[in-house]
Amino acid sequence: MKALDTAKETDTMTTRVPSARRRTSALMLLAAAALLALTGCKSGDVVSYDLPAKSARYTFETENDGVSTVWQYTSAEATKDDAPEQNPCAGEMTGSSQAACRPEPLIFLRYDFGLALDNTAKAGAEHEITVTGYYQERLSELPEVTSLKTETTFDGGRTWRPATTKETGKNTFTTTVANPRRDKAPEGVGLRISATDSQGNTVKQTIPTAYTLR
Repeated sequence: MKALDTAKETDTMTTRVPSARRRTSALMLLAAAALLALTGCKSGDVVSYDLPAKSARYTFETENDGVSTVWQYTSAEATKDDAPEQNPCAGEMTGSSQAACRPEPLIFLRYDFGLALDNTAKAGAEHEITVTGYYQERLSELPEVTSLKTETTFDGGRTWRPATTKETGKNTFTTTVANPRRDKAPEGVGLRISATDSQGNTVKQTIPTAYTLR
């Protein structure tokens, strides 16, 4: 008599445990979403995109509260991850892509306008402004800002004139603006900053009114 086979094939349910990097990414995504909500931004403001394998020159333009920024940089398809663990790429945070990725070499500008408590500068006097270039963090060595030029306007952008600028530290430059009399700049002082780095990437940022005079 043949024994009855009571063995049954059972499907094994496997729960995938996310890696530490993925768990960190998920937490950062939640934090980023909360920050975007607090600042009034939408999830569509987080941008990622694919590039062709061949290196090419790209232009990226933005405008925010009247401040316009134009970047020109050289880039190509990422062949290996170049994003630090604490700042992963958008595709990895959302789980939509595991392709190699990296931050683009965009030069960002940070300003110390050296203004009074009422955000004004003294009219008819020289005024120093410190400008520092920086980048998104990446694993590979970052380029350095090698030159920076400043132009000023006292008539709302109709005319521009150069201002004296000197390098005062790594990626840091000091601009000296000869502020006119207050009646010569009723709309305040506008700035146009142009910077170039060691890889030939550039940024041009125009601030229609950086500060007003007292």
